[in-house]
Amino acid sequence: MQKGNFLLVIIIPVLFSGCAVSKQYNPAKKFSRQELQQDYSLLRNILEKKHPALYWYTPKDSMNYYFDSLYNNIADSMTELQFGWKILAPLTNKIHCGHTSFGMSKNWNKFMKGKRIPSFPLYVKLWGDTMVVTGNLNRKDSLIKRGTQLTSVNGVRNSELVQKMFQYLPLDGYSDNVNYTRLSSNFPYYHRNIFGIYKNYRVGYVDSTGKERRTILQSYNPVTDTAEKKKIAHLEKPPRKKIKKEQRESYRSLEIDTGTRTATLSLNTFLNGEGRHLRPFLKRSFRKISQQKIKNLIIDLRSNGGGDVTMYVKLTRYIRNAKFKVADSSYAVTKNLAPYTSYIKNGFFNNVGLVFLTKKHRDGNYHFGYWERHTYHPKTRHHFGGKVYVLTNGPTFSASTLFCNAVKGQSNVTIVGEETGGGWHGNSGIMIPDITLPITKLRVRLPLFKLVQYKHVPKDGRGISPDIFIPPTLEGVRQNIDRKMVIVKGLIIKSTATEGYQ
Repeated sequence: MQKGNFLLVIIIPVLFSGCAVSKQYNPAKKFSRQELQQDYSLLRNILEKKHPALYWYTPKDSMNYYFDSLYNNIADSMTELQFGWKILAPLTNKIHCGHTSFGMSKNWNKFMKGKRIPSFPLYVKLWGDTMVVTGNLNRKDSLIKRGTQLTSVNGVRNSELVQKMFQYLPLDGYSDNVNYTRLSSNFPYYHRNIFGIYKNYRVGYVDSTGKERRTILQSYNPVTDTAEKKKIAHLEKPPRKKIKKEQRESYRSLEIDTGTRTATLSLNTFLNGEGRHLRPFLKRSFRKISQQKIKNLIIDLRSNGGGDVTMYVKLTRYIRNAKFKVADSSYAVTKNLAPYTSYIKNGFFNNVGLVFLTKKHRDGNYHFGYWERHTYHPKTRHHFGGKVYVLTNGPTFSASTLFCNAVKGQSNVTIVGEETGGGWHGNSGIMIPDITLPITKLRVRLPLFKLVQYKHVPKDGRGISPDIFIPPTLEGVRQNIDRKMVIVKGLIIKSTATEGYQ
């Protein structure tokens, strides 16, 4: 079974066929070892001098070992894709900072937009050692269907396969639940980039009788379907107003069940940018919740990767009963990004922010004092005092983890679901510009502040644990059931029947 050569033979023709692309950009271009070492050395210097939590979970001597060994692993020549996934991905994993991750160049992303390339043919849902099929890209394959339990891929058992793939993915501390979700969202993408593409895959699975069997699956090889393209072209495009509404609702939504007097507030981001308008949405939502005398509130943060700190603060003020601060400590390790400003996105403005927002303390760090000192109080208008259920999962990250920490333990709040991907003790972030490497143009995110949670728990590298743990199940995946939401609504119905709301 061949992979390396097959990867180039099959991908490049697919990428170049039938598409108008810039002649100046070639995704198959190989960079010399010297060029790659220059980019790598620059990245190492920036991380060592500017990253506030480089040694938070990985001691300096261990980090030096990883820096050196990956430097030595740089091959004689590598493509952008190879350098990114074989060198930068495992490097950023060793930092154990969920906000320090690598990304392909802007040219690569533009080049790849709208393209489909060969891959492992199955989408799967992963948790623990369990791998269950959720979709098959090879539609004519009737053997492996949704709900089929896999046991191995190319002779590698699930547990070993997952642990190998985890070594290429970023995480906060040791909270790896976020990476189960990443792999579940697009297993073919990650498997392709980590292991390459095979012509055929040997897959172990459990049949309907419970017996483990093996089969050979062909790789998914997309072909141009002219008839399908023509069909899609003739479909009526929805009105722009409808598209914008659907986009807003994908960021946040509010649903109210008057029967159980329950509101479900879904917040998939704390960003307040164009199209989201989160600040006025929260104000309207809690006004409506108050006016309709809602007794139960479900806050769904399972897809919330964070965003503006001020947005998490606003939500917290509607829920938390006591005053609070954002952080016990929040600091950068540098007062500016020099001499690397030109390699960092918005470097000048980030320098201005570091100068005017921070002050050097006796510990030698530059503290963002406002988040450490400023006290926030609960809202007086439309504050919610009923029962609150917060749904969490691996992608619950960054600012959404700050919210969970702020409300966890409050008598009327129950956190339900799975461990958050964001660290409970703290994380790095606030300002997170991209480093752009000058030769390959690959990008690496650089958080500028290390933040330790308000009234923080000890540092053990874990995320926030739920009060009620609801893991995925085989039957839940097979039936495509949102078990967490179903169980929470069941608890509310039972509570409503017991208490008998007037």
